Amino acid sequence: MPYTLHRGDALRVLADLPDGSVDALVTDPPYNSGGRTSAERTTRTARSKYTQEKAGLPDFDGDNKDQRSYGRWMFEILQESYRLTREGGTAIVFIDWRQLPTMTDSFQLAGWTWRGIAAWHKPASRPQRGRLKQSCEFLVWGSKGPIDASRNPLYLPGLYIGSQPRGTARKHITQKPLDVMRELVTLCPPKGTVLDPFAGSGTTGVAALMEGRSFVGVEAKEEYADIAQARLREAEQYDLAA
Repeated sequence: MPYTLHRGDALRVLADLPDGSVDALVTDPPYNSGGRTSAERTTRTARSKYTQEKAGLPDFDGDNKDQRSYGRWMFEILQESYRLTREGGTAIVFIDWRQLPTMTDSFQLAGWTWRGIAAWHKPASRPQRGRLKQSCEFLVWGSKGPIDASRNPLYLPGLYIGSQPRGTARKHITQKPLDVMRELVTLCPPKGTVLDPFAGSGTTGVAALMEGRSFVGVEAKEEYADIAQARLREAEQYDLAA
């Protein structure tokens, strides 16, 4: 299946894409979270928030907004994505517990019909003495108007289990498991197009191509765009061989 990877700011790129050109939004945006206080969330780098590695994986921008600016930014991203999505199309957006209320507000303000929350359970997450283990992130999902289930009569679970890739398989600080993403992109109808405005290392796109969907991605960080491009090229060969 074909793919397009745009390099640049998500809002600027999305504004130039045509109405109704994709079938589903599946994205993992910066969370602007990862700290107990506002100062920790807005002054620390993404790498220092989400990984203990001191070097190796590239850092990324856009993760230091305060609560109000983050909500407004996500509203604008989700509004543009809504415009780009065909009627009856769907959206899945990853988020953590701190920003879940902000995300669900932005999601609905942008026009999406909010249809629920699923959970991604991470077995390899660290226990916390005297506390509940923070082993879940969340998927806010919904649609652009009514869903025509006859277009894509599948049954997906509300709980996904999988750990982040490790070692050389880990290409991004906040990378999601490929097997989880392969299930999620099937909410897009077969041969449809999946949009990801925060492509990162390209996992959503790789999953889309492997599942017989087309892909449109946007990535602002050049280092990650290079990684995503290489992975998409490899996944395209998988699709041709399948």
